[in-house]
Amino acid sequence: MKKFWIYLAFILIITIVLPTILVKTVNLVSKEDTKEIAKEKKIEENIVDEKFDGYIKVYDTRTQEVVKIPLEDYVKGVVAAEMPAEFDEEALKAQAVASRTYALYKTNKFKEGHPDHPQAPLCTGVHCQAFLSLGELESIHSKKWVDRYWSKIEKAVDSTKGEVIYYDGEIIEPLYHSTSGGMTEDSKDVFANDVPYLKGVQSPNEEEAPKFKSVATFTVGEFIEKIKSIYPNANITQENLPEKIKLVERTESGRIKKIMIDGHVVEGREIRELFNLNSTNFKITYNPKAEIVDIETTGYGHGVGMSQWGANGMAKKGSDYIEIIKHYYTGVEIEQYKK
Repeated sequence: MKKFWIYLAFILIITIVLPTILVKTVNLVSKEDTKEIAKEKKIEENIVDEKFDGYIKVYDTRTQEVVKIPLEDYVKGVVAAEMPAEFDEEALKAQAVASRTYALYKTNKFKEGHPDHPQAPLCTGVHCQAFLSLGELESIHSKKWVDRYWSKIEKAVDSTKGEVIYYDGEIIEPLYHSTSGGMTEDSKDVFANDVPYLKGVQSPNEEEAPKFKSVATFTVGEFIEKIKSIYPNANITQENLPEKIKLVERTESGRIKKIMIDGHVVEGREIRELFNLNSTNFKITYNPKAEIVDIETTGYGHGVGMSQWGANGMAKKGSDYIEIIKHYYTGVEIEQYKK
């Protein structure tokens, strides 16, 4: 009889109690984890939907057409257009990684097209980063140039294939320029946007750059006329010129941040644009006897990010492309692109 009751209790557990526990457990998992599971599924779907196919869309400013180009071929055309092929191979590698990163950053940011060229996230002009096809390079330079340098450019790009720059797990916008003039600029002083990896750093060994120093000369009349074309109310004459233009503020790198024209504070970049200067690192000198104004500039470009001539200087001193990139972009890592 005792065995009968044990047997009956076992049957009840199997047929009633255990299924109830299982149902409650399933319901509990469903309530707590359904949203998370759905979220993970959505992420997986997005990864599949947005999977990088190795090609990028580029708006050709010359033909006004959109073309799809294999990423690595695009990078070769950018390196050839943006950096002198005579540069050290490690500098070319640094440019390749920066150019690849820039292309992918823009492609990810402007999936529906850039506001200035809605057809594609990138263009072939200097508005984005310059790109030249092999045929265009031969036309601009010569077949001899292609024979001499194209394999060098290919090697620099192929040896860094797929490598991009990350900061804190996110792909960066790796700005670069020709010549810093000795120190790069902090992004907040140029674009009013404090980017942690775009900090000013020393950039020696640039003296060989053709635009390391340059001078733009104007007659006093030309200089005043240009000022008044933008600031017509400025009371500036040949006699009072020295007292009407005053330095207000320089950035840490020595560039002109603000100057005062007849009591009005003006951004240094506005003067750069007005006089078509190579950089905002300039000095205005007035010679009243000769009745001329000289504007001497140091460096070429906005000065933010990697200096190309500085990169070449570092390479010639023995630095490899990783050291160059980590010098000009603060706190970054170089990794294979996370597709």
